[in-house]
Amino acid sequence: MKSLWTGAIGFGLVNIPVKMYSAVQASELDLDMLDKKDHAGIKFKRVNANTGKEIAWENIVKGYKLDDKYVILDDKDFENASPEKTKIIEIKEFVNVKDVDSIYFEMPYYLKPDKSGVKAYHLLKSALKKTGKVGIGSFVLRSKESLCLIKPMDNLLMVNRIRFHEEIRKPAELKIPTATPSPAEVKMAISLINQLTGDFDISKYKDSYTALLMKAIKAKAKGGKKVATPTLKVAHSASKDLMEQLKASLNKKTKKAS
Repeated sequence: MKSLWTGAIGFGLVNIPVKMYSAVQASELDLDMLDKKDHAGIKFKRVNANTGKEIAWENIVKGYKLDDKYVILDDKDFENASPEKTKIIEIKEFVNVKDVDSIYFEMPYYLKPDKSGVKAYHLLKSALKKTGKVGIGSFVLRSKESLCLIKPMDNLLMVNRIRFHEEIRKPAELKIPTATPSPAEVKMAISLINQLTGDFDISKYKDSYTALLMKAIKAKAKGGKKVATPTLKVAHSASKDLMEQLKASLNKKTKKAS
């Protein structure tokens, strides 16, 4: 596993040297775009929208459209606006983990301590576990400043890149229509939730789409039969009454993920 970032966690006056690694990998298949006629690979060109001519990288600039005119930015503009190239994840404060809504979470990374910081690393991890707190700080990765959350996970510390508040859209824009379910309907819905409640185990949930797609690819490669298209299963109720639907759901043995 290749590290993405090398630096340190700033914990008060304690610096903990660490390396950062991506905690996730894509599960979807890496598909190439090909010409239908001869299966040659497809290349993309950067062309002038007016002339259609290909433009070399050295002749491409970046601009921002302001009042129907482009303001062209050069390297100096980006340098002036760029956050300080610090190698420290400075923990600015600690908060209760339950107070951070999942809408803010963006990308997880693992942190591995350098030899000189092993004891301090485990000290921070143990203290976070005991207090139920997470550290809030920021770091710079690929010339971009990111807000982040440092939390313990099993025997290691991890960083979750989190979104800034201004990046979250206001849900009020959706104008959700209101409705008030009856106490009996709420009680029945809670019974259904309790019936389907189990211990969370993420390994029970599989990327079935990718698995079926790979099965189809292997079958095609061997010149065999096409993989049968799965039937779309839609739950239907004989009644349009919400209470009757809930009762029918409770009487039906619903399968949990396995």
